[in-house]
Amino acid sequence: MTATTLSPALVAHLPTGLLVDGHWGPAADRSTFEVADPATGQGIFDVADATPADALRALDAAHAAAPAWRAVPPRERSELLRAVYARLVARADDIGALITAEAGKPLAEARAEVVYGAEFLRWFAEEAVRADGLVRRAPSGGNTQYVSRRPVGPSLLITPWNFPIAMATRKIAPALAAGCTVVVKPSELTPLTTLLVAEIVRSEAEERGLPTGIVNVVPTTHAADVTGPLFEDPRLRKVSFTGSTGVGRTLLAQASANVLRSSMELGGNAPFIVFADADLDAAVEGALIAKLRNSGQSCVAANRFLVHDSVARDFADRFARAVGEQVTAPGTQPGAQVGPLISEAAVEKVTGLVDDAVAQGAQVLTGGSRLDRPGHFFEPTVLTGVSADATIVTEEIFGPVAPVVRFGSDDEAYELANSTPYGLAAYAYTTSLARAQRAMEDIEAGMIGINRGLVSDASAPFGGVKASGLGREGGDVGIDEYQETVYVAL
Repeated sequence: MTATTLSPALVAHLPTGLLVDGHWGPAADRSTFEVADPATGQGIFDVADATPADALRALDAAHAAAPAWRAVPPRERSELLRAVYARLVARADDIGALITAEAGKPLAEARAEVVYGAEFLRWFAEEAVRADGLVRRAPSGGNTQYVSRRPVGPSLLITPWNFPIAMATRKIAPALAAGCTVVVKPSELTPLTTLLVAEIVRSEAEERGLPTGIVNVVPTTHAADVTGPLFEDPRLRKVSFTGSTGVGRTLLAQASANVLRSSMELGGNAPFIVFADADLDAAVEGALIAKLRNSGQSCVAANRFLVHDSVARDFADRFARAVGEQVTAPGTQPGAQVGPLISEAAVEKVTGLVDDAVAQGAQVLTGGSRLDRPGHFFEPTVLTGVSADATIVTEEIFGPVAPVVRFGSDDEAYELANSTPYGLAAYAYTTSLARAQRAMEDIEAGMIGINRGLVSDASAPFGGVKASGLGREGGDVGIDEYQETVYVAL
């Protein structure tokens, strides 16, 4: 099945099979699954549905290619990543259309994701040649200490559906830069973009005479069955996962058997704090970005809007007007600003959270219900009069709904902000330097935006604290997740 909005050239050459050892092919049992367009609910492509045997073949390939890839000079690894970066940027329109087709986000947003995702390749192309070591005389004077880094080994990368290119490149790029080979298990909801990125890596590696088994991809609708045997195989040395905290806990338990290096970017419940002295125009502008990017389907999306009593009504009214003016439409429609949710289940979850909040006394300032059209659309929504213990405040919404909760003092704001097991991202708006400094110190989150509604940057460390995960992706520490530190006493 094909999507008529995609270019004929892309449709003709888009891989939909498994990539194992540099070759595309069907699943072992030749089974497939359908990828649907969330704006219509209609199928667009059929993709190979990997089996456990396919996953083990992919690990075979990653293990076999590991010694040769590890021996490739860092400069050559760097140049490969830089070439893939250039090809992605050159095809931003084409790849953006593919993201819109399978993930639903507006075309402008999808194209921006291509550029953002490509930045991880450029960044780690630069980091590949900067793996620092150490040579120094021991304090005792009796020997020399030599410290180096080496690739951790074959890695399993499990990516989510909401940013299909950025989540793939954020893991593939540092792994390859460090000298690791990988097996990628993309989300069954949005596997197509990952498959295309993998083909670009494969073709560039082949042209350069480099190992083609460095990136292997096994899309599947049976994730636990397919990845389970990999966790049991001692050849696998690393797992990186982005997704829910519940699944992350399960994977960490599995990883413990072989003591796998583990990176976990898990759930969030980001507070967006508007202090009494905030610039409300700037706060509303930032709130639109922090809440509505990808229709709120982001782990760093603002989930709770904590607003000081003195400005709560004014902020809520301004924010509701701005939200109500957003154009909610299929991503391919000119002027679309908010696209569909990923699935019917996502719409049902958001609907339930809003209905529950209203039943507990919340007022709907704008939106509040699903849209009566094909696809999985929910109106961008602002709720006020929401209690701090409402389910819509304590759970991750993952949709275009903004509950506004009032606070009376700065101490109460921090208490509310930190009253969650999660700590991925947070946002705070204030014109006071003292308040900004306290926010940086007292908010329990791995990433904090001060007077900014967007924190993601390939050159900065991405990750959370508490139940939001382990490790960091991006920045100068991102490559560390794929390296072992070795000390030799000379």
